[in-house]
Amino acid sequence: MEVHQVLHYWDFAVVGIYLLVLIGIGYWASFSGTRKKGENLFLAGNTLGWPSIGLTMWGTNVGPSMLLASASIGYSTGVVAGNFAWYAFIFIMLLAMVFAPRYLGARVHTLPEFMGQRFGDTTRNTLAWYTIITLMISWLSLTLFAGGILIRQMLAIPMWLAVITLLLIASFFTIAGGLKAIAYTNVFQMLLLIVVSAALTFTGLAKVGGIEGLVTQTPPEYWNLFMPLDDPNYPWIAILLGYPVMGVWFWCTDQSMVQSVLGAKNLRQGQLGANFTGWLKILDVPLFILPGILCFILFPGLENPDNAYMTMVTHLFPVGMTGLVMAVLIAALVSTLDSGLNALSTVFTMDIYVKKYKPKASQPEVVRIGRWVTLFGAVIAVFITLAIDHIEGLNLFDIFQSILGFIAPPMAVVFLFGTLWSKASSSAANKVLTWGTAISLCTGILYLWVFPSERYEFWPHFLLISFYLFLLLSAMMIIVSLRDPFAKLSALPPKPVSFLAMPLYVKISWVALVLVMVALYWFFNGHG
Repeated sequence: MEVHQVLHYWDFAVVGIYLLVLIGIGYWASFSGTRKKGENLFLAGNTLGWPSIGLTMWGTNVGPSMLLASASIGYSTGVVAGNFAWYAFIFIMLLAMVFAPRYLGARVHTLPEFMGQRFGDTTRNTLAWYTIITLMISWLSLTLFAGGILIRQMLAIPMWLAVITLLLIASFFTIAGGLKAIAYTNVFQMLLLIVVSAALTFTGLAKVGGIEGLVTQTPPEYWNLFMPLDDPNYPWIAILLGYPVMGVWFWCTDQSMVQSVLGAKNLRQGQLGANFTGWLKILDVPLFILPGILCFILFPGLENPDNAYMTMVTHLFPVGMTGLVMAVLIAALVSTLDSGLNALSTVFTMDIYVKKYKPKASQPEVVRIGRWVTLFGAVIAVFITLAIDHIEGLNLFDIFQSILGFIAPPMAVVFLFGTLWSKASSSAANKVLTWGTAISLCTGILYLWVFPSERYEFWPHFLLISFYLFLLLSAMMIIVSLRDPFAKLSALPPKPVSFLAMPLYVKISWVALVLVMVALYWFFNGHG
């Protein structure tokens, strides 16, 4: 049974009422003189403690797209996708121990600024274009795709109409000041989504007969984090070699993930906050993947695994509650979409148009350019989203991870070598960011659309392709740097404090996390 067939008129009424209330809050916020409360955390100086840092990083990583995608892959393969949550602790630790001391020591507010200090303004400008590409793909198009799937499930309409519907909802929020309303209620919405997922897990467990019923009614291999080399979905070698490329990029070099650490009171708070994020990531499997496994037992034979999360919601929750869940999902998706459009507009107008082409542009002209960029970005994102919808043979989670896997290698290479190798040169960094990005994206286009892996079996796993791209770009970085007589040897950021020199409570927190993660990997392997 499809999702739209079990929705009640009351569910749609709750969706409408919830969104209208948010728009009303937006109007109130627009005339209340409280705009300064929404300012960037950095404007208040380095004031964040470890709880705020951990919750902010986890909250940025957790969202409606993850709920839908994680349940989908849980339905199809079990806990193997938990590697994308639990394997991350290594790279969160890399952020805390290697990158954060250098970022905070350089006293920067943004990562392009950090690379600008290391390699110069040309690299900083190149990173601005790279940021625009990643915003278009990872924030706008993938969010539109996840939202389009949700709207399509609700209304049984084509993807193009679902995407346009979501954009219209987002435009209403923007016009009515609704983005501010969502910002005000974002913490509440995320808490509600977490509570809903926990309720789904416990309700589903009760339906299948508890833990014992869950284990006996699923294939044994559903409980393995590492799968055999011949596994068609996620062989262990692909995860072991491929995920680190994505992990370095996402957890150590992505501005949206790192910015809360940059706003830490001090290095120790930043390291403890990252550690707290590692603990919170443990919850991803029971909260987001396990509902998909429960759906596999309760509703076998789904035509599309991407429907797993909403199938659980619509069949296990009462009328009205289902509508509330959908309303919160839509509002959170709109928040991400509007934030992405605003970031796109800001990066282009301030970091490219004003800085490089028209430094004396008037404020009205800047606003006008920003609006045109927002409109143009939305249109391009729609076409990218429709192209993503035509990817063959991959579920929602695999689509997300494969696309991110083709984005990650250039940034991972530039930041790793730029931070750790004194001979890395600016010309090498610029070549990796330009040519490397072109090579990575073209490879992704070939893999996903031109010669799709579903029909052409010569492709290795997409995570292995990401790893091979990383090796290729690393070789480019080394060769160009060694041939560059103008390498900035003195520009290497300050070295971090060694682990042994850190306070005892910081060392204990990381040792405890490592031990717990090792125990989890030991427990969730060797089944079947």
